Amino acid sequence: MKEILKCITNYDDFPQKGINFKDLLGIIREPNIFRGLIDRMASSQEIQNSDAILAIEARGFIFGSALAFQSGKPMIVARKQHKLPGKVIIKKYNLEYGSDTLTIQKESIEKYHRFSVVDDILATGGTAKCVSDLLTSAGKEVTSYNMVVEIKSLNGRKNLKSPVYSQLLV
Repeated sequence: MKEILKCITNYDDFPQKGINFKDLLGIIREPNIFRGLIDRMASSQEIQNSDAILAIEARGFIFGSALAFQSGKPMIVARKQHKLPGKVIIKKYNLEYGSDTLTIQKESIEKYHRFSVVDDILATGGTAKCVSDLLTSAGKEVTSYNMVVEIKSLNGRKNLKSPVYSQLLV
């Protein structure tokens, strides 16, 4: 885990003053560290017990697609408004620094019931909760949240009903 921590760059006051942004893109620049992380996450019971992985835009796509490939699970995406064609389910949510809207294509989740939600960072939990609300509104189940990093001081897991598994707590 120390290897992963070394790959994270902190940016103060980004995207606005008072926010300490944790950039995990350094992990994917280190193939051996990235491979080890994905192998560990993909072999977890949480991923194995799901029908599909739901990855959150945008950095969640990187980790989610690698997990889907390694675990043999399908990957569904949650994207910002006006980014997905077809019929979508939609929800607005609050961030640490404003609000946003996420959508999921209705047809993409039709044949799956149990989802493992994947993202790079769990901060306040607003984005993950939004995805959970979207899925449950469609009669689906979130079996787990699988995050690369969790910011403990923001206590985002308190907003989530299913178990949270984070590879690194900072």
